Amino acid sequence: MTMIRLVFKELAGMFVDDGSLALLALILIALITAAVKLLALPPLIGGFVLLAGCLVILLESTRRAARDKAR
Repeated sequence: MTMIRLVFKELAGMFVDDGSLALLALILIALITAAVKLLALPPLIGGFVLLAGCLVILLESTRRAARDKAR
């Protein structure tokens, strides 16, 4: 039973290692979706903003992880 629990814990850790990364990505997706649906933002521009936002979030998360590892 502990082996199964360990496997699930490792799998969850792969996808939710950094909680703020997942949360910020979900918030960004919700904001871009709302902008496209409610504010008539062109979907192509929304896609570019989503891509740029995800890259910024990923870079910030990587920088934070590197800073924490250096300590």
